[in-house]
Amino acid sequence: MYKILICDDDHDIVSALKIYLTSEGYQTVEAYNGQEALDAVERLSPSLIITDLKMPRMDGIEMLRRLREAGNPVYVIILTAYDSFTYAQSALRLGAVDFLLKPFHDGELEQAVRNLQSRMQTSEPVHGIPGLKKGDKSKYVLEAMDYIGAHYNDPGITVGSIAQSLGISEGHLSHMFKKETDYTLLNYLTRYRIHKSMELLRDCRRKVYEVAELVGYKDVTYFSATFKKVVGISPSEYQDTCP
Repeated sequence: MYKILICDDDHDIVSALKIYLTSEGYQTVEAYNGQEALDAVERLSPSLIITDLKMPRMDGIEMLRRLREAGNPVYVIILTAYDSFTYAQSALRLGAVDFLLKPFHDGELEQAVRNLQSRMQTSEPVHGIPGLKKGDKSKYVLEAMDYIGAHYNDPGITVGSIAQSLGISEGHLSHMFKKETDYTLLNYLTRYRIHKSMELLRDCRRKVYEVAELVGYKDVTYFSATFKKVVGISPSEYQDTCP
């Protein structure tokens, strides 16, 4: 079970987030300023921090900066009422995985957490679906994930080609994959490609169109739109946040 630290000086927001995340099966921890969050991280080692920016004693950016200085790679989603990309850049430079403006709309936090799960999934070995162990998945699902890991840069990869390579029907594979991982095959492929593109974009010498081609996209415009939908900012904006 994922342990999520919620940090916000607004008790109503903390309460609402706790209710939602608990209902989704997450274990939650509460903090009301950056210093309390640092103390909680040291004691409890959460997998994710969802934090406000403006808080008493210590704000979210300073808290995140201290975590990174201490070598802590914990995932962070920033919540803020300030519609300013300057804040987003500061947070992203420090490794925040998403940035939500308050008041966020229905589904936005859920999507951010799902995006994070996808990133955690693709930053681990190919079999690393959150909440599942290797033994929890069938042979064909594991083989499909391996196939995507080996062929994600092929622009012609399809659900049909994956199923054909495994010798089973497209419908059967799609049903099993969704049932066992909670991802469709195409969604998993997209998340895998975007994760790989983020790694490549950290090399500022690479052009966006080059990265698009390297992860299997022929159309750079479509790649950019997909990247922004998953990550929250465009590939060029993401590249600007890299050291």
